[in-house]
Amino acid sequence: MKYYPAFIDLKDKPTVVIGGGRVAERKVRSLLQAGAQVRVISPEITEGLAKLRKQGLLKHVKRTYRKGDLKNAFMVIAGTSSSTVNKKIAEDAEYLVNVIDAPLEGNFIVPSLIRKGALTIAISTEGTSPAVSRKIRKEIETLYGKEYSQYLKFLETVRQKTLTTVKDSRKRKRILNYLASDNILHLLRNKGLKETCTEIKIYLETKTDKL
Repeated sequence: MKYYPAFIDLKDKPTVVIGGGRVAERKVRSLLQAGAQVRVISPEITEGLAKLRKQGLLKHVKRTYRKGDLKNAFMVIAGTSSSTVNKKIAEDAEYLVNVIDAPLEGNFIVPSLIRKGALTIAISTEGTSPAVSRKIRKEIETLYGKEYSQYLKFLETVRQKTLTTVKDSRKRKRILNYLASDNILHLLRNKGLKETCTEIKIYLETKTDKL
């Protein structure tokens, strides 16, 4: 199966997770980070999920899955210990459904993720080998440290200022391309954030008038 890669806005979207184990907890935490409204359906839940419930971050329905539980759910995660129940959940879901232990039963899979602030890198083997995805993720993590998230924070400010103050579209494009150039990213990786920001400030102060 070929998947279409996408980043989905889940803010305030109703999501249902069926299952209350450790894997379900990891899914729930990711959904909450994305701003989703989460409802967990499971007779038992982990201590971590119980704490999230106590904090008012999720709703918990203490029972097994029933037909009708997925009404109006934008996204569904099936994570019970029963393959039969998980398959039924996938059939009942109206929109997006992920079956944790049998990804081909659903219509989307969750990639292995690297998060560094605003930088998110997704790795997928299209469900053929999550273990290989994790291996590649660990290799990539060594290449992109916290300086990238810090740089993106700095870059957001510079970019917004450039868009509002530089009226010439060609000049804006050259500046924005410079901010993401190989030279700048090489400097960031080898010299760190401070020297990179200094280099950019010098460029903006001395070179932009000549573009």
